[in-house]
Amino acid sequence: MKYLAGRLATLLVVVAVIGLLPRLTRTDPARTILHARYADREATPETLDAIRAETGLDGGPLHVLGSWLGGLFRGDLGESWVSGLPVAPDVAAALGNSLTLMGVSLAVALLLALALSAPTLRRGAARRIVRVRAGVAAAVLAALPEFLLAAVLATVFAVHLGWFPALGWGAPGQLVLPALAMGVPAGALLGRLLDDALPGAFAEPWARSATANGLPRRRIAAHALRRTLPGLLPQVGLVAVGLTGGAVAVETLFAVPGLGSTALAAALAQDLPVLQACVLVLLLLGIAAGLATRLAARALLGPALTERALPTLHAPQLPGRRALTVAAALLGTLLLAVTVAGLLRDPLYVDTAARLAGPSAAHPFGTDNLGRDVLARLGHGAARTALAAVAIGAVTLLLGLAIGAVRAGALTETANALPAVLAGLVVAGIAGPGPWGAAAAVAAVAWAPLAAHTAALYAQEKAAPHLTAAVALGADRAHLLRHHVLPGVLPPVARHALLRIPALALALASLGFLGLGTQAPAPEWGRMLSENMPYAERAPWAVLAPAAALVVLGALAVLTSAAARGRTPAGAK
Repeated sequence: MKYLAGRLATLLVVVAVIGLLPRLTRTDPARTILHARYADREATPETLDAIRAETGLDGGPLHVLGSWLGGLFRGDLGESWVSGLPVAPDVAAALGNSLTLMGVSLAVALLLALALSAPTLRRGAARRIVRVRAGVAAAVLAALPEFLLAAVLATVFAVHLGWFPALGWGAPGQLVLPALAMGVPAGALLGRLLDDALPGAFAEPWARSATANGLPRRRIAAHALRRTLPGLLPQVGLVAVGLTGGAVAVETLFAVPGLGSTALAAALAQDLPVLQACVLVLLLLGIAAGLATRLAARALLGPALTERALPTLHAPQLPGRRALTVAAALLGTLLLAVTVAGLLRDPLYVDTAARLAGPSAAHPFGTDNLGRDVLARLGHGAARTALAAVAIGAVTLLLGLAIGAVRAGALTETANALPAVLAGLVVAGIAGPGPWGAAAAVAAVAWAPLAAHTAALYAQEKAAPHLTAAVALGADRAHLLRHHVLPGVLPPVARHALLRIPALALALASLGFLGLGTQAPAPEWGRMLSENMPYAERAPWAVLAPAAALVVLGALAVLTSAAARGRTPAGAK
């Protein structure tokens, strides 16, 4: 009961904040409704008063919120302010579409995660893990923007090859491309986290005993998966909720009438009944996913968790490879050189005669749809994108560690269920649009996966028998935290935070594209992607340059982490 009570209380608070969105953003919803329903009608005081009386807005935001909550307890989600139709049927249909797409996308993600971690499973079962693996392939796939991957898949497999429909919803073939666009980045993230945790499982005494006793390698690999899954199950639940409500770009590109696109359209139109219903469904889904992963983790760990007999899952100290350090240095040098070269150029100069011009001596990376130099915008956008993403990553790491340590599951599930775009609308409404508001909005929700990861690892570390022995020897809480808990929690969570840096950059870009972040014409990598996507076939360089920069940023993060993690002996090759 305590578990559900805390989550339901958090849910009601969030829904109440959404209900007060017009007051927070200091906008008149009656005027918004008028423009949505009657675009050519003049906004006279009499017309606005009539709309307020029809929708109940004349009673004030608290009255509107109270009426909506009262109807909710009767099973009535209200009527749309824009269409005037009941909300429940449309939201239920959108939820069904999103759940179907999420199920297929999650299957793609899990299969890809297993494929990416298969080499480590094979080597670990054979006792042949001897080097630190960087996981660059997973980092590159995780850094791919969903909307860019969706556009490439649609262009290649729908337009040119004609294998799948490019738009629409309802037929099985229409599921394939959006599921791949959503599932590949999510699967790469899960695969990288699984690959990072597996060496610790194979280093435990049971694995050595199993090998010595001739246990088949497949069974050893299966036991290693079971040992590492409890720490990753919360991430699977968070990914499932994110795929349901956060796939706005993919749903829009493939014309999928899902919950994410419905919520965004309602937020932009300030159609509060629809927006509140969508948020309510997403939060309930987050609660259900959190409860399911919690029960599954307990079932996998068994009595070892409650009896404090769970071995500590620490990755072994493995030597690194000089190639990792060299590759990180090369990528860092390349990114720095491109940034410096771009900073020497004017990112705002418009040459209309050179619109969408290809790479040349004058424009090494070509020009964009307005004739602006892509290299210049890439270099000047590095500070706005990469540095901002790294700073937000540091903030979310600290928040995730702190909130995960106190195991605030209700807050974590709520933050994860809210799309960053919706948080951006609220923050921008309060503080005004701009880069600081966008950064605050992204940070307000991006800590949730790190907190869930921290809480899962923290629970396992507290169940380790050596902790009980340390307490018996007189260790205080500070000593336990510093010497026994943090060494098992901080390194994997920090590597997780590094892996999410490109996603933070894209979240900032999506808010900027909606006018809630960095305003045009200021250069930003995500904005460059969004602005030039319609011209991808005619001028692919304008899209490939910022996409490659994001990929390099993700690869550089994991290479740096792997190089720092591994100890390269003298003379190692």
